[in-house]
Amino acid sequence: MAAAATQGMEPLRVGFVGAGRMAEAIAQGFIRAGKVEAQHILASAPTDRNLCHFQALGCRTTHCNREVLQSCLLVFFATKPHVLPTVLAEVAPVVTAKHILVSVAAGVSLSTLEEEGAMVMARGRYAGSSEAKLLQTLLEACGQCEEVPEAHVDIHTGLSGSGVAFVCAFSEALAEGAIKMGMPSGLAHRIAAQTLLGTAKMLQQKGQHPAQLRTDVCTPGGTTIYGLHALEQGGLRAAAMSAVEAATSRARELSGK
Repeated sequence: MAAAATQGMEPLRVGFVGAGRMAEAIAQGFIRAGKVEAQHILASAPTDRNLCHFQALGCRTTHCNREVLQSCLLVFFATKPHVLPTVLAEVAPVVTAKHILVSVAAGVSLSTLEEEGAMVMARGRYAGSSEAKLLQTLLEACGQCEEVPEAHVDIHTGLSGSGVAFVCAFSEALAEGAIKMGMPSGLAHRIAAQTLLGTAKMLQQKGQHPAQLRTDVCTPGGTTIYGLHALEQGGLRAAAMSAVEAATSRARELSGK
């Protein structure tokens, strides 16, 4: 459903209860893709500190959480986990059967919502296929979005949400290797970032398993296979798997699972 709704139809109004960087990123994605007009987005927060970002986007703001529910049928709850029960109790009297309520998973990084980001969504038992389709269509304005079982949400946090930091650490390590061999720092970091970007695009466009692309760039006795051997000796693969496992376990702890 686009912002430029068909003539005679009510425009889609989207609300955000909680106005942190995650909520801001989602709203910005909707506006940039033309899914929702800024004037039809209403965000609430206790203070003006975070609301100023929404105001800069041209969105409406309020300090009243109930007002968001009374004005919008699609509402994102983007508060901190420990605050959410209190907020839900506050707005419960104005929630109707027509509302679509979305909880933004705790721990998902802002970077997962950028143009090359990846998100997952899981339905509650009262959410039907039409509601799921609407939400997926909107969230695809922020990046890749797939519907998954609820059990996969915390794994996604460990893989994609926390994975941003893991990839940054690997990019930094690549650049430092080049710096060690004599390349200027700025140039090394730019090339490392571009290498990661180019590799990710090839994996997406070709749909290949990473092992196939890795094999394609290895020549017998060449530089790449020597470098890969060094990575295996350093335990890169095991360390990456352990990092995702640890982040997933922590996400489950935070969500009380």
